[in-house]
Amino acid sequence: MDQYEPDALSAAQVAAMRRSMTSGRGALTRRSMLRASGVGALAIGGAATLSACGIPPAKREETGAVSNDHSAKEKQINFSNWTEYMDTSEDGKSRPTLEAFARRTGIKVKYTEDINDNVEFFGKIQPQLAAGQPTGRDLICVTDWLAARMIRLGWAQKLDASLLPHAFANLSAQFRTPDWDPGRAYSYPWTGISTVIAYNSKATGGKKVDSVTQLLDDPTLKGRVGFLTEMRDTVGMTLLELGKDPAKFTDADYDAALGRLQKGVDKKQIRRFTGNDYTSDLDKGDIAACLAWAGDVIQLQVDNPDIKYAIPAAGYITSSDNLLVPAGARHQTNATRLIDYYYELPVAAELAAYINYVCPVEGVSAELTKIDKSLADNTLIIPDRAMAAKSHAFRSLTSKEETAYEEKFAKLIGA
Repeated sequence: MDQYEPDALSAAQVAAMRRSMTSGRGALTRRSMLRASGVGALAIGGAATLSACGIPPAKREETGAVSNDHSAKEKQINFSNWTEYMDTSEDGKSRPTLEAFARRTGIKVKYTEDINDNVEFFGKIQPQLAAGQPTGRDLICVTDWLAARMIRLGWAQKLDASLLPHAFANLSAQFRTPDWDPGRAYSYPWTGISTVIAYNSKATGGKKVDSVTQLLDDPTLKGRVGFLTEMRDTVGMTLLELGKDPAKFTDADYDAALGRLQKGVDKKQIRRFTGNDYTSDLDKGDIAACLAWAGDVIQLQVDNPDIKYAIPAAGYITSSDNLLVPAGARHQTNATRLIDYYYELPVAAELAAYINYVCPVEGVSAELTKIDKSLADNTLIIPDRAMAAKSHAFRSLTSKEETAYEEKFAKLIGA
C-alpha cells in the first residue's frame, strides 16, 4: 500500500460512472434505493474533471494525517453526508439523534447534505487535501472504495481508539476487517449495502430462485434473467458461485467469471444487464429473477407480495458507506465522539428505523424491536448470524486492474 499510485480515471472507468449515474445505483434516491459501492456513483462532470487531471501521487503515512485539534475550545462539528441519510422528525424540521447528541455533549453539529455522489464530492475537497489545507469538514461519509483511496493517499486521520468504546465493542463482525482499513483504524461504517437475488414468485410459477447457477442455467428462466451493470456486484456474485473469494481473486478468476456470464449472454439466458430499472420489470414479471440491491427489495415488497429474495449458499456481496475524519479537520475529537455515539444501541436503532439500510451495529435488534418489530426481524436490515457469515467484500483494485476489468466488463454487457 506504500506504492505511489496515479489515480487518473480511464475511459472505461468514466463509462462505468456514466452507467451508474444514469441507471445504476448512482441514479437512485437515498431512502428508497441504494447507491453504487464501486467506482460507479460518480457525476459525469466530476468524472471528466478527475479523468483529465488525475490525483497527485501520495504516500500513506502510518500514523495518518494529523492536525491541530480545537475540540476542547470549540464545541462544534462540521458533518457532510448524503441526502436522506439521517433520521428526521415527521415534520422534517429536526434531526432527533443529532439534537440529542448536542444536548448531551454541548457539541453543536453543523449537518450538511452536500454529498450527491462520491467523485463529485471528492472533487470539492481534493484541492485542499492535496495542498495540505483543511476542507472545512470534520466528518464525512463516503463509499468504501473512496474511503480506501483517501486512506491510501494519507488524507484521513487515524482515529483515537480510546474515544470509540461503543464502536469498538458493537461493530458487527462482517465489517471489522476490510482490506483497505484492517481493524478500522481510520474509518467506521455508517451503513452496509447488500447485493442479493430477487425474484417474482408469480413469474417463476412459485419456484424459488436462490443461486447464480440457477439464474444462468435454469431453462424455465431463459430470457427473463437480469444481471447488474455494476461490475463489482455482477462479477463478485459470479466469483462466489465459482467458489472463488472476491477478496482474493486473480486475473484468471476474473476472466473465468466473465466467461461464465458470457455463456449466459450467448444462449440468451440473460435478458439484459440493468441499473435500477430492473425494479419495474421485476415488479411486472417481465424479469422473473435477477441480481438486486437489498433496499430495492424492501421497497418493492411494500406493494407486491410476490417479490421475494434469496441469499445464495455461495454467499453475497456487501459494500459500505463509511465515516472518516479528513486530514486538516479542526475538531477531530468531537467528530470521533459523534462516530462512537452512533454505535450506542438506542441511537443506532433510531437511525436504522429511518434509513432502512444494513445496520453495522451488533446487538441493535432489541432496541429496534421497540420501534418497529418488522424492521428488527428483517435480515436485509439486521443480518442474522447465518446471513452475516455469507457476506463478502469485493477486494480493493489497483488503478491498472480497475481499468482492465472495466474494459472487459463493458464488452460483456455491450456498453
